[in-house]
Amino acid sequence: MEKPLTLVAFIRARTGREEELGRRLQALVEPTRREAGCINYDLHRSGEDPALWMLYENWHSQDDLDRHFETPYLRDFLERADEVLAEGMDLRYFSPLLADKTDKR
Repeated sequence: MEKPLTLVAFIRARTGREEELGRRLQALVEPTRREAGCINYDLHRSGEDPALWMLYENWHSQDDLDRHFETPYLRDFLERADEVLAEGMDLRYFSPLLADKTDKR
């Protein structure tokens, strides 16, 4: 059985494109949450830097996350990302050290 995986993505908007980036990111939330391997997919915005957005994602497995990167809506977002991003996305991957005894996954 594969291990759960957490992805934290830090995403910085181009100056003047902060709201547009937010709209594009928000459009990813509902379809991603419906994916079979998605545990949660939460969009956040920095309270100190309005250009900085963060996605906090938990997946049942690496395979599930890999499938997510192949979805049409995410591929479309990534193909057009240069329009709204100031720099490449900072993707950080984490794995749980200890499983919660109440975890039913």
